[in-house]
Amino acid sequence: MATEVDTWSTAPQHDAGVFSFEDELGELDGEEDMLNDGEVNGNWTPQEKALHEARLKAKAKRRLRKSSSRDSTRESLSESLSGDPGADPNSPKGKVNTHDRKSRTGKGRGLPKKGGAGGKGVWGAAGMVYEMEEPDVKDPNYDESAQGDTVYETVVPELEEGELEKTVNPIVQEYFEHGDTKEVEMLLKELNLGPHKFEFSSLAVSLALEGKASHRELTSRLLSDLTGKILSESDVARAFDKMLKELPDLILDTPEAPQMLGQFVARAIADHALPMNFLNRYKGKVDCEHARAALDRASVLLSMKREIVRLDNVWGVGGGQRPVRHLIKEMNLLLKEYLVSGDLSEAEHCLRDLEVPHFHHELVYEAVVMVLESKGDTAVRMMVKLLQAFWKTGLITLDQMNRGFQRVYDELPEINLDVPHAHSIMESFVDLCYQESVITKQLRDACPSRGRKRFVSEGDGGVIKS
Repeated sequence: MATEVDTWSTAPQHDAGVFSFEDELGELDGEEDMLNDGEVNGNWTPQEKALHEARLKAKAKRRLRKSSSRDSTRESLSESLSGDPGADPNSPKGKVNTHDRKSRTGKGRGLPKKGGAGGKGVWGAAGMVYEMEEPDVKDPNYDESAQGDTVYETVVPELEEGELEKTVNPIVQEYFEHGDTKEVEMLLKELNLGPHKFEFSSLAVSLALEGKASHRELTSRLLSDLTGKILSESDVARAFDKMLKELPDLILDTPEAPQMLGQFVARAIADHALPMNFLNRYKGKVDCEHARAALDRASVLLSMKREIVRLDNVWGVGGGQRPVRHLIKEMNLLLKEYLVSGDLSEAEHCLRDLEVPHFHHELVYEAVVMVLESKGDTAVRMMVKLLQAFWKTGLITLDQMNRGFQRVYDELPEINLDVPHAHSIMESFVDLCYQESVITKQLRDACPSRGRKRFVSEGDGGVIKS
């Protein structure tokens, strides 16, 4: 045992400083050499040998645990520098502790990097001011409605040539009823006429040619008001160019189309809807006789005196704007022509052209007065036939018919001064009208001559005849 103690006491001693793995291996090698010498001398038993080896291993483990806490960083650096050059330093296998906030270089105080403002998904350090970033349209989270004042533009599809006529015709027909050019302007602004904008003028003029004089007057006013707002002079010129070429077809429906179109051209030039040199473009270049007639008509109207250059009355005054005396004269002329010719269709056409449905009671009044002043039964039969035709077609309404007869009833005493037998003629005429269903039973009973008390002469003692 003395030899054993000497052997242990002679083992190499190490400082309490840094312990290296090579020093430990060297110490173990030296002790193994000593153990081999003891085996050679035959001083060690197998039990003593196993015990000695266990003690040496335990001692080495204690020294490794003692120095591991100080040298962990140094060992990790040495391993990273002496390791495989192709290995990834960012790989989790190359990190000692991925959740350790301590500095890998042994510097710093262990605080979070960038003061806690540099991590992923953080808002940044306190007090940090960010610049305004422009929104990216390609961003999946891009919200167009949240980008301030959003302006939405309504895209109106352009009208095709086939749909243009279906859309414009109702607008023009309604305009003939109300006569408000501003409403037409508003409706046209909502449409996208595109390159076919000039066709609005040609469609409006075509409808006016088939209509009444008041419709043509309204159409001329419409072209004048829309020029410079919706239409330009070149658009109106293109429209009339097209209509001059289509005159042979327009004559089939409207025989007076050349003269009317010439009046439209003259009125448009006077209203500055057409350029002043419009007629000069066609001098010596027109082969169609109908187009020449229209241009000649326009040239004649424009060559009149300066006082009527604007040609405001080229279509005449509208029915509602005509003086009452003029309307009475027109109706008297209409009835006299009918008594001479007996043409019901012509009389109806003339009455419609007057366009005064509110004044038709004047026609009834004049017709009844003519019957009272006439001689013979011819005028009675013809007037009953005329009133019957107007009543069946609806040209004269029940109200206008009643008003016309009532006016005659009220003035019958004065008429009787000039026509002594006015009461008896009126009575027979009313009976005939009632039989032909021209007037109602109530109107027939309201006749002053019907049911009138007739006294006998003074010699009969004032007895009323039964």
